[in-house]
Amino acid sequence: MPDVKLTIAGRDYVVACNPGEEQRLQTLGAMVDASAREAGGGSNGLNETRVLLFSALLLADKLHDANSDAGVTTHNAQTIETMAQSADALEGLATRLENLALRLEN
Repeated sequence: MPDVKLTIAGRDYVVACNPGEEQRLQTLGAMVDASAREAGGGSNGLNETRVLLFSALLLADKLHDANSDAGVTTHNAQTIETMAQSADALEGLATRLENLALRLEN
């Protein structure tokens, strides 16, 4: 399994992925990083877990707005599948980051 280095809110993480998914994971990581920075990552005294929580909420809000604005019925099957895959990848990344945060706190 290839490892991909992601930088989220100024911190580096190494995440394993399936072969051929490296670029997608880097793209998703960049989205999470942008969201973490928007959520105040690296400033405002927020700990890593809270930055990730707010990042996830911001991403979920954007996804919800995109679905509401466009209407899910107007999305083609490929777009819905892509969004589902992105959500799955983000959920997996969030779980890994939560586990890391728990290990660092203990």
